[in-house]
Amino acid sequence: MRSREAVINPPLTSSELTVYAPAKINIILRILDRRPDGFHNLWSIMQTVALEDEVRIRLCPGRTGIHLSCDAVQLAADQTNLVYRAAAAVLERAGQSIGLDIALRKRIPMGAGLGGGSSDAAATIIGLNRLLQLGWSSRDMAEVGEALGSDVPFFLFAPSAFVAGRGETVRPVLVEGVRWVLLVNPGFGVNTKWAYQELAAARNGVLPLSSAQYELDRQSGVSWPQLIAAAENDFESPVFAAHGALREIKQRLQAQGAEIALLSGSGATVFGIFADEAGARRAQATFAGEPQWAVFVVPTCSGPLLLQVLQEGLPR
Repeated sequence: MRSREAVINPPLTSSELTVYAPAKINIILRILDRRPDGFHNLWSIMQTVALEDEVRIRLCPGRTGIHLSCDAVQLAADQTNLVYRAAAAVLERAGQSIGLDIALRKRIPMGAGLGGGSSDAAATIIGLNRLLQLGWSSRDMAEVGEALGSDVPFFLFAPSAFVAGRGETVRPVLVEGVRWVLLVNPGFGVNTKWAYQELAAARNGVLPLSSAQYELDRQSGVSWPQLIAAAENDFESPVFAAHGALREIKQRLQAQGAEIALLSGSGATVFGIFADEAGARRAQATFAGEPQWAVFVVPTCSGPLLLQVLQEGLPR
């Protein structure tokens, strides 16, 4: 496993670096009242996990413009890509005009409720903040991220945080200890707008936070037993009603001893939390007969997004 301490604080002398962009899971996701702008307020506890995309950024002082490449052929590498948009937003805010070569290596399934695109955007902001020596705080970077997507600010305060409003209100929280996570992605996506519409149509009103969730909201540090007791995702009822395979995945994870099993975001990934790697690996083996599904065993992250300097002359 990569040494986290060795890459968190690289020197500022390089013109190239890689940022590792982790996936996230929603341990709690409550969808609350509708806002005047038409969006819903949410209340969530998010946690990063060590399934990572890689965003490699190189400064090209001899030219201008952003060149983005991506190893996922189904993902556009143009101005619509969140990485491209994040880079353009940073340059605009910083008032700088410089050429950028950015290579995106995808490992997080797309449209999966794991925040891969948002994490890639946050990684781009973090990387450029360091390469260009802008000196922005996490809050400064989050202001850029808010315009790109509701999950982007969270990744700038990772690994664990309370998230509220549309996603712009982020309060880091210390989660004590590490758990192992089994991610099961069935190979199809769930449209987030559709999920919100189905949720609104299916419920008669908005339930308040539970007493366990309310207590968590007042704390700066929480334990896994506290999180497990309060775990919930409001999207499960409408999404499972339309996609029975996702309910089946949850039930299979529970049968294999997961402390909790939940839909992440609006789906379609379902995850199980296990106390140790051995338990997660045993559960993983039970999904071996589903080759069309993507299954990952990863630990929860305990630090911020990582940067690694690429020294001149080393293999690229």
